Amino acid sequence: METFILDGAAVKSMLHGGIQGIRAHMQEINDLNVFPVPDGDTGINMTKTLEGGMARLGKESSVGDIMNTFARGCVLGARGNSGVILSQYVAGVAAAMADCQSVSVVEFAAALQSGVTRAYKAVSNPVEGTILTVFRESAKYTVSHTNENTSAEQMFEGLIEQARETLLKTKEMLPVLAQADVVDSGGAGYLAILVGMYDALTGKDIDLGDYEHLEDTVAKPAVNYDLFTTDSPLEWGYCTECLVRLQRAKGDPEAFDLDAFRAALEARDCNSIVALRDGDVLKVHAHTMVPADVLLLCQQYGEYLEVKIENMSLQHSERTEAAKQKKKLHQRYGVITVASGDGMHALFGELGADIVIDGGQTANPSAEDFVNAIEQLDADVVLILPNNGNILLTAQQAASLCEGVDVRVVPTKSFPQGYTALAVFNAAIEDADEQVADMTDAKDAVASGEITYAIRDTVIGDVSVTKGESIGILDGKLVCSCADEYEAMIQMINAIEDVQDREILTLFVGEGVTEEERTAMTEAIEEAFEDLSVDVFVGDQQVYRYLIAVE
Repeated sequence: METFILDGAAVKSMLHGGIQGIRAHMQEINDLNVFPVPDGDTGINMTKTLEGGMARLGKESSVGDIMNTFARGCVLGARGNSGVILSQYVAGVAAAMADCQSVSVVEFAAALQSGVTRAYKAVSNPVEGTILTVFRESAKYTVSHTNENTSAEQMFEGLIEQARETLLKTKEMLPVLAQADVVDSGGAGYLAILVGMYDALTGKDIDLGDYEHLEDTVAKPAVNYDLFTTDSPLEWGYCTECLVRLQRAKGDPEAFDLDAFRAALEARDCNSIVALRDGDVLKVHAHTMVPADVLLLCQQYGEYLEVKIENMSLQHSERTEAAKQKKKLHQRYGVITVASGDGMHALFGELGADIVIDGGQTANPSAEDFVNAIEQLDADVVLILPNNGNILLTAQQAASLCEGVDVRVVPTKSFPQGYTALAVFNAAIEDADEQVADMTDAKDAVASGEITYAIRDTVIGDVSVTKGESIGILDGKLVCSCADEYEAMIQMINAIEDVQDREILTLFVGEGVTEEERTAMTEAIEEAFEDLSVDVFVGDQQVYRYLIAVE
């Protein structure tokens, strides 16, 4: 069935789909950032910007109200240069729909052009070959090829095809992209959003997640500050971002001149400037050698809500150092695994993993991530532990793409399974079949449990779940839902059929769990299961407050 009028429910569903579209390619988009002084997180910034918009949505029903609320959330939650530009594009689209109960396809296409206009105004020196170009060319094509007989599905098909065609041309427009033979990362993110919106429009199931409690889905490794020494020159300056509330005590917020403000930043030798306002809130992004110049200028007009300053010379040194370390010494086995959280990264490294890829639930690495990791290793046999059921097929696909390399996938479906399998890895075993068999047997023998919270009411099997309760998942099966997370842990462990015959429980503590909570959980387990020896690791993993491996 073709769609010619988009109501509020359809638009809200498409916004969800757009977020899911970019989430699915977030790390790939991050990796496209090839500039010598990278923010390094285009995919994350664009995703989190849209999530900021979704987190504000409530019971709005009209297209105008939905888009206005969503746009304001995007503007205030915008992250990085790409996120700021995207938020302004969304705000422009929303402005064109402000009074609409529903929108026709022709009105939707026209709104895209409004988004282009606002996005260009947000950037002091627009550069072609970036997301702006993809915005403009795809909107231009859509407006010229849409009329009252065009369905929403047809419109999106043309919009996506033109965006893809323009994206491929970006590396011809910017020399740095041509040199690296990649496309613009922001443009790639926009294409992913459009594809996700089209999927929702055409009926593909979209996970309508709870955007109010999301944590960052890509763990960032610790910064190596030793790469910026007492003799290091500040070659690249600082990426400086701030969110400012304009103050009447310092002037008339209504009379604030955004163009004059941008000019003042340029006069202070800033570049990569993006400055915009939403009501009485000013959002600023600039690259500068002297962050104080930016901060003092902003404080002439208001007071800070948020400030972020990053040393881009240090970022550049980290990337350079990573490139130097890319190739490792030849070895019999190379081990690649997936983990979320600094503690889990460190633990897997200590157990023998050569490369730990950021990822896990809601942050699945791509096949290309695995291929790139495989190519970094100089080994006779490469072992991959995906540690997630949703990543298993991707790992297997990556293995099939690497011709001439002996890649074996140990089918681990959780972090506890990966931990147990890697714990029995023995580099002295020459027979790769024997090695994989031992690791597979170990992961099959462990009981793997997860404690997290429910994001909605539901019934699964014979378990009734209430939103906000702690739920226990044992070997991929929901086994309990409790108001108390300690009770959920006890019930989950009791669900292990032969728990009385097991001896060791390893508890992995997730991100955000306090020391007091960790101690209380450990004591609760030890009191309920006196015969189990409990080992505790602070994994800092996201999504799951606690994980357990019971052997």
